[in-house]
Amino acid sequence: MTRTALQLAALASAAVPGLDPVSVAPPEIDGMDFDVAVVTDDQQRRWVVRAPRRTAAAVTADTESRLLPLLGRHLPVPVPQPAGRAALPEGGSCLVYAYLPGRPVDPAELTGGSALAAEVGRAIAALHDLEPALLEDAGLASYTADEYRRRRLDEVDRAAQSGHVPAALLTRWEKGLEDVARWHFVPTVVHGDLAPEHVLVDGGTLSAIIDWGDACVADPADDLAWVVSALDPAGADTVVEAYAMGRGQQPDRHLAQRAELVAELALARWLMGGLAAEDTSVVDRAAAAMRDLALRVGDESTG
Repeated sequence: MTRTALQLAALASAAVPGLDPVSVAPPEIDGMDFDVAVVTDDQQRRWVVRAPRRTAAAVTADTESRLLPLLGRHLPVPVPQPAGRAALPEGGSCLVYAYLPGRPVDPAELTGGSALAAEVGRAIAALHDLEPALLEDAGLASYTADEYRRRRLDEVDRAAQSGHVPAALLTRWEKGLEDVARWHFVPTVVHGDLAPEHVLVDGGTLSAIIDWGDACVADPADDLAWVVSALDPAGADTVVEAYAMGRGQQPDRHLAQRAELVAELALARWLMGGLAAEDTSVVDRAAAAMRDLALRVGDESTG
């Protein structure tokens, strides 16, 4: 179900003792899985309230509520910390967090040689260097390299059944996923949905990383996919170089190749998310993006 801003403010008040809402506003970035609002209370404190729209999102929120306190103790960058929760009539809970300052990073800010780009790379390295056992209490899903490759293949197969994936793109993705040599990596703790809208900056520095609902132990390339796809080459090189220098273990040699493939596969996940939410506008945009990508990679192969 979809909740109004006033309903979300009421849930925030129920979740956090002493939170008396005086205003409520939409977030900068909305999502398909949660109703989200920013609530200001009578002490001028700001809070983020997130209520799941579906059962799967409610399960994700529960895992996230256990994960975030653990991450907060071990990462050099702030992450949201649950301040309270309120039960929902249909089951599950909404979660309330203290508002973290910052705005989504503009990829154009992450330029070659910039301090911000290097800071982002080091933050991702710190996440990937976490010992998964430290987060065991969060109940994160964990995959071996081959399990994760097969999971990706299953995702492509499901997307193909929708009829929206161009044949040339489907062939390209299957070829990349069936090249087993590329998929020899040491699984790490990953954010799982890292993108510019989840990386916050404030005053020119990294201020927070948010939206941890897809975190798991899997392929480190997942968290670099947005870097290789959204940044210019010099900016991407700076992030990846800082990342490699920040890792306690040298990244595998196929990391960048997998990151490029993962960035493309994000379109299939976008499509499937739209189908699950029965959101035709998302489905249409994802399908159009895949058609554009098929044309671009086709031009590259013939150029």
